[in-house]
Amino acid sequence: MLIAQQKKEQNICEYIIYIYQSEELLRAFDFNFEDIREYVVNHITKLNDKERDEVIQWHKDLLELMKKEEVTKEGHCSWAQDEVDNITTLHHKLLSEDEEYQKVYKKASPHIDENLKFADGLITNPIQICINGIFGLLLLRTRGKKVDNATKNILDSFGDVLSYLAYKFKEVDKN
Repeated sequence: MLIAQQKKEQNICEYIIYIYQSEELLRAFDFNFEDIREYVVNHITKLNDKERDEVIQWHKDLLELMKKEEVTKEGHCSWAQDEVDNITTLHHKLLSEDEEYQKVYKKASPHIDENLKFADGLITNPIQICINGIFGLLLLRTRGKKVDNATKNILDSFGDVLSYLAYKFKEVDKN
């Protein structure tokens, strides 16, 4: 099974972030699939040759979508954004129905609101703020950067929101 498909089935938020990472990977390698195969895909040890080819094809399909949607320089494709919309819909439902989610969200809410203000209207979706925060943390870690404890606590609260949403999304998806 493809890594992307596995992530989509197991944790929708990880799938979204995987797409974001893949978009950045394609951009970083200037869309050169020979280099991507050599320096990235061939180092995924648990893949056989057929699976490596499938991973490359998935990335080629992603590139075609990025070109079609004109997000080769920046931004995110509809594969990811459609899923962000899906979990945002779930977020709104859970805010009105699920007391446990309300508690999790309430803890993150001040940090989300602060980041929404900082985004100055460019981002208006609180779930997008959480995803961007976690994705930003992953980018920092891949670059060997450290995060102070206050920032880590904020990002942990974002992660808690996304984890709860992913769990509930999987539950709903089963039914």
